[in-house]
Order: sequence, then structure tokens, then C-alpha cells
Amino acid sequence: MAHCPPDWSRIDDVLLDMDGTLLDRHFDNFFFEEELPRRYAMLHGLSCEEARDRLMAMYRSVEGELAWTDLDYWTRRVGIDVVAMHKELDHMIGFLSGAEEFLRHLRILGKRLTIVTNAHEAGVSIKVAKTGLDRYVDRIVDAFEVGYLKMRPEYWPNCQRLLSFDPARSLFMDDDEGCLMAAKEFGVAYLVHSAKSSSKLPAAPLPQFLSITGFSVLINGRPPA
Repeated sequence: MAHCPPDWSRIDDVLLDMDGTLLDRHFDNFFFEEELPRRYAMLHGLSCEEARDRLMAMYRSVEGELAWTDLDYWTRRVGIDVVAMHKELDHMIGFLSGAEEFLRHLRILGKRLTIVTNAHEAGVSIKVAKTGLDRYVDRIVDAFEVGYLKMRPEYWPNCQRLLSFDPARSLFMDDDEGCLMAAKEFGVAYLVHSAKSSSKLPAAPLPQFLSITGFSVLINGRPPA
């Protein structure tokens, strides 16, 4: 069942991750792995490699906690205004290929569409302003509204209470294995893995889920020829 295209007649709610599922994760990868380390290196007189190593250790130290994606937290911790940096680099923010067509298709089908993202409100606002993502969906819920990140088991009952979706009649799509596993444990019936999260990286499929590199299989009900 998990590896078959979804039967949309059995689905009422579509819960979609934002970065790496609808929006190209290349922006986030470049931001946190290249540009922020470069500026941190300049600020502290480090090599780019030393700066990257320090920042990666900082990221890992709060992985799974809300601080992991809290842009205000990172501004304080690294001494650089990361919200202003997001605005400065917003020309790099964009949809993955086929994402807008997919969202329009779901609208035609009459599904309730909710973005469920680990991203911080400030980052969401910048990305929405750049892409107009909000016009395609009914609601955008960030992890801070729920109180946990999506890979945490506590996230899903809180999210369900917030949105009143029936897990048995819901589809969730994400590029993160941990988030998908947590949704599976909660009982979300239809799970889709976004295997091509960045336009600049090769696909990284997961065998335990319907793992797709484009939206054709979800729109047409079959893999592309």
C-alpha cells in the first residue's frame, strides 16, 4: 500500500512539508552550510572549514529541539542577523519543479491543504512573500505553533488537535525520514517521501515509503514513463 500512488478519493487532508518538498532545499543547504559559515569565519577570523565545523557542531547540539530551526536563536548564538540574511538572499528561494502544478491539482480535487513545517515563523514569512505559497493552501502551521518538531512523537497528537484531521484519511509528504517515521507511528495512512529535495543534489530515495523524484506519480497516478 505504502508504495502505491495514493487513492485521492480516500484522502481528505493533505499535509505537506515546505522545504525540500515544495520549495527547493538548495537555498537552506547553501545558507546554513556555505554562506553562514563564510560570514561566521570572517567575523571570527577563522578558515571557512573551521567555521563550518563549529557551526555544524552547534546545529547538532540542538537537533530535534525547536532551537534547531529558530532563526532568532541562531542570530543570538552566532552574532549574525540570520533573518536579515534570509531577506538578502531571497532571490535563491523558489519552488521545486512541478510543485505549483501539484498544488493546483490538489485544489481541483477539493482537498484541504496544510503546510506543516519545522521552519521558524520569520523564515516562513520571507519564503511566503517570495513565492506566494500561501495562496495555494488553507493554512501554514510552523512547529512553534505545535510546540515540537515533526520528528518528535509529541508533534503529531498536538498537530492533530490543532487541525482536526483524521489520520486514516490523511496524506503527509516530507523529505525527512524521521518526520515520516513519526507520522507513521501516529497512524497517518498515506506517506510520501520527497526524494529530490534539492535541485542541486541527486535523489536519495527511501525504500520503506512511496519515494518520488517528481510530482507526476501523484498527479497522474503512475510513475512517469
